[in-house]
Amino acid sequence: MSDEPLWSIFIGASLINNFVLAYFLGICPFLGVSGKLQTATRMGLAVTFVMLVSSTCAFGINRLLIAIDAPFLRLISFIAVIASTVQLVEMFIKKFSPTLFRALGIFLPLITTNCAILGLALFQTNKGYGFAQCLVYAVGAGAGFTLALVLMAGLREKLELALLPDVIRGTALTLMIAGLLSICFMGFAGLGA
Repeated sequence: MSDEPLWSIFIGASLINNFVLAYFLGICPFLGVSGKLQTATRMGLAVTFVMLVSSTCAFGINRLLIAIDAPFLRLISFIAVIASTVQLVEMFIKKFSPTLFRALGIFLPLITTNCAILGLALFQTNKGYGFAQCLVYAVGAGAGFTLALVLMAGLREKLELALLPDVIRGTALTLMIAGLLSICFMGFAGLGA
C-alpha cells in the first residue's frame, strides 16, 4: 500500500498528471463534447461518477484476483465493470434528463471505451493504492477531466464570438487551444515532489 497523502493524490490526479492534458487519455469526449459549457460540465460529472464507481470496483476486483492468483484476468474484468457502469449511467440520464441524453449523443455510450477510465483503474492498481486512496484518485481524475472539459468549452464559446481568419476556425483552432492548455498544465509539474 502506498503511503502518499490524500491531498497529494488529488492534486496529482487533477492538475499535475491530468488525464486529458498530461496523459492525453479521453481525448475523444474532450474534443467532441467541449463545444458548449453546459454539455461539457454534465459530461464531466458523468465521467467522474463512472470513474468513482469503476475505481471502487477495480479495487475490489484487483484484491479478489490477487487472492485467487489470477491477476491475468484484471484487464477484461475492468472492461466489463466499466461497460456495465456506463450502461447504468446512460439509463439514468435517459430517464431523468432526455435533453442531456440527446446533447451528449454518441459520446455518452463511448464513455465505455474512454481510455481515461480504464487508465484510472490500471494506474491505481499499479500504484498499490488503498481503498481511500483509490477513491481520492478517482475523484481527482474526474475533477481534472471536468476541469479540462470546462476550460475547453469556455474558450470555444468565447472564440465563437471572435473575428478569426477562416483558415484557423473549427478543428484547427480547437487543436491549437488543446495544445496550449496542455502546455499550461505542464506548469503544474512543479507542484509534484
